[in-house]
Amino acid sequence: MRVLWLLATLPVCGQSVLTLAEAEAIAVRNHPRLASWRLAAEAAKEAPKQTAAALKPQLVANFTGVVAENGSQVGAGNLTTSAIFSRTAGGFGVNQVVWDFGRVRALTASMEARASALGETATAVRGEVLLRVRETYFRMLSTQIQLRALRENLETRRLTLRQISALAKSNLRSTLDVSFAELNVAEAELLLNRAESDVRAAEVELSAALGYADTRQYTVQDPGEPAALTADADAMVREAMGGRAELAALRQQVRAAKQFAESEKRQALPTLSALGAAGVYGFKDRDLHRRYEALGLNLNIPILNGGQFKSRAAEAELRAEAVAQDLREMEVRVSRDVRAAWVEAENARQRLALTGSVLEQARRTLRLAQTRYELGLGTIVELSAAQLSRTSAEVGAGVARFDYLLRRSALDFQMGNLR
Repeated sequence: MRVLWLLATLPVCGQSVLTLAEAEAIAVRNHPRLASWRLAAEAAKEAPKQTAAALKPQLVANFTGVVAENGSQVGAGNLTTSAIFSRTAGGFGVNQVVWDFGRVRALTASMEARASALGETATAVRGEVLLRVRETYFRMLSTQIQLRALRENLETRRLTLRQISALAKSNLRSTLDVSFAELNVAEAELLLNRAESDVRAAEVELSAALGYADTRQYTVQDPGEPAALTADADAMVREAMGGRAELAALRQQVRAAKQFAESEKRQALPTLSALGAAGVYGFKDRDLHRRYEALGLNLNIPILNGGQFKSRAAEAELRAEAVAQDLREMEVRVSRDVRAAWVEAENARQRLALTGSVLEQARRTLRLAQTRYELGLGTIVELSAAQLSRTSAEVGAGVARFDYLLRRSALDFQMGNLR
């Protein structure tokens, strides 16, 4: 069986040789879904800056020109009247929040936590992309091994057909044996055709997993034996609780929701702001000074707004609790998935050992069948069955090995080790 694995690493003419590490690097660099999440995570980092800007000085410049009936006043729609007059003027206005009881800071902390959550989600997406790469990579490797095994099977059956045909011409074998040998060759060709179709389908899946729109042809290399499977599933669960990016993202979402709820509570508290204005008029008016400047403080105290602030604070607290429950549900799911992945990996490891035993038995049976047939003690049916069993065992052993690799990769993903 090791011969088949070595054959699987040999490049086919016109195809590039691809290792698992290279495939993962290509996907990380090239996959559009991962690029989209990375960009979204980078964009989310700008939100805290925008929120925190409310605590920094706000400076604006104004330039005004007015043509009016001098001496007139605005009347309708105002509780106080204001004089209007023709003028040109330019100036600056500044507004600085002095104290808001931490509302903006809490909102900024919420935005930072949301950005961190999106970054962790991007990490989780990276793990999903890498898992998909491994799935398609191992499928590609498995189909290539099956293809080579079935090619070898076809050559063996063609050789058997030539030998039996030669013996039949010498009347040492019957024409029935020739017919059975021809049938075996036809069946081997059919199996080979299916294997070639599976390889083409695997090429499509692998190319898509790497982020390519077109189909690339690769000869994939055997990644070698994975690390030993530990029997302590509880330790794996504990590792997953600290390693899964999805859990880290939800923890940041809980933090963001709590900070947002705190910010909503503080909406009903006063806000103290410092105000300033300064400028000059473009032409002299007898009732106005050439320059103007002013400084002031404004204390904004919310009193009644129909219960909106209270309702928004209650909504934010309930949503924070809902996210906390989502985190608990995810922890339960992760624990279940890790344990289930461990069971599947252990079963795959056991199947790997069993298929190895089946392969050895199939080889011994084929040698015995060939000897019996050459001595005239066996039939072509026995020989054909033994050849088919050997081929099936070789394919089964190869599939079992890469199924084990795939199950190990799934376990690594559930533990948060694919990043």
